[in-house]
Amino acid sequence: MAFGGLEKTQFGVSMFPTDYSIQPVELARAVEERGLDSMFFPEHTHIPASRATPFPGGGDLPKQYWHSHDPFVALGAAAAVTERIRLGTGICLLIERDPITTAKEIASLDMISGGRVTLGIGAGWNREEMENHGANFKNRWAIVREKVLAMREIWNNEAAEFHGEHVDFDPIWSFPKPIQKNGPPIWIGANSKWVFDRIADYADGWMPIGGLGSGNMERLQEAMAKQDRRVEDLDLALFGSPVQAEQVQGRIDQGFDHIIFNLPSEGADKVLPLLDRYAGIVKELRG
Repeated sequence: MAFGGLEKTQFGVSMFPTDYSIQPVELARAVEERGLDSMFFPEHTHIPASRATPFPGGGDLPKQYWHSHDPFVALGAAAAVTERIRLGTGICLLIERDPITTAKEIASLDMISGGRVTLGIGAGWNREEMENHGANFKNRWAIVREKVLAMREIWNNEAAEFHGEHVDFDPIWSFPKPIQKNGPPIWIGANSKWVFDRIADYADGWMPIGGLGSGNMERLQEAMAKQDRRVEDLDLALFGSPVQAEQVQGRIDQGFDHIIFNLPSEGADKVLPLLDRYAGIVKELRG
């Protein structure tokens, strides 16, 4: 079910940019030099020392989760030394952020980068982390939805206002506005049974980890049809892509138009050879 095919597929990487790994400026330059198309950074403001919420991946939580840079500071540094690659969050924990401040950060980054921002969002999994920010874990997705809608109002109106259950403000002036029309594309990073309705309601793309899962394309198509939208108009971004060319091609055939390879939070001696490998896979696929 390829929508755009290989000729329209974009290839990128994601990494936790930490205080002990290759730094964002060096990484961004290396990604662009190798002909890749994008770079994504995740977000955790902190990790509560209690560790009461178990790590969804099982086992001990990797230390990169509490050593990572602020994504927008890191992406701003990357924007200053690149000209072409897209710069994204994968994911931004919007539940923990003020929507007015975040809208300005994103709009500023979009202007500084020349319109190269992609905003991947999620509601997160660590209850204590959210509650440290005053966020309501139970209602996190309803809050995320209103924050997205509020930011779009700010990006698209000279005097923006929003009146919801969780976000409420009278008309405000906030500049700069993003370069990209309607603001940067917003991708949702989640795999729950509710994600399809959320994408259809207020997002521009989906960014699952590893693959589609059985029946999920059909569920996404049904949700989009209810909103008079088409799956073909979404960005479908595979995070945690396999690293064998034939498997990557299989994911593209499923409909993914963005392939994102993982990088470890390590130094240049380990990261740069992996970038070379990923660039080689892309070259093989593109012929």
